[in-house]
Amino acid sequence: MPRAAHRPSQRDALLDSALDLIRGGEALSLDSAARAAGVTKPGLMYHFPTKEALVTALVDHLLDSFERDLEALVPAGTAAPAHERLAAYARWALAHEHDAADLAMLSDPRLRVAMCARWTTRFRAWVEVPDDLPAPQRGRLNAVRLLADGCWYADAMDVLPLVGRDRDAVLAAALDLLESTGA
Repeated sequence: MPRAAHRPSQRDALLDSALDLIRGGEALSLDSAARAAGVTKPGLMYHFPTKEALVTALVDHLLDSFERDLEALVPAGTAAPAHERLAAYARWALAHEHDAADLAMLSDPRLRVAMCARWTTRFRAWVEVPDDLPAPQRGRLNAVRLLADGCWYADAMDVLPLVGRDRDAVLAAALDLLESTGA
């Protein structure tokens, strides 16, 4: 008899508990994730049989959420022109709250390469600058991407994050750069 499909809400609750663990600065393991979720280790392992499966699910869980946020800013999604996608990314990076859980792909040094590759594969379409654009336009688009990356990372690491009016000013500068792309 085939196993019944898991309930997505339970799986999401397990992932949210694991993300809370990361937010709290604690080490992520199957044991710690099970404790944080209030389930047994075998109960957690029913959904995530290995730490790699757990971290992969965490990365996908985060990216699903990020993509929903970005799609709300750009209804055309990744089919939108680069300047629209990057404007959405800059708005997202500067207007949303970010924390250490955003860096789940770095939670285990042994999985870092695989998880960063997964992150890149899933997120590339939002931030990639087309090769066929003129160099000055590519430079401005890449500058906006790196500006947004830096703001997101500073927030996630809680290392000199921008505050209030500075966030607004940086977003305005990013949008000005995008307007000057000629798109």
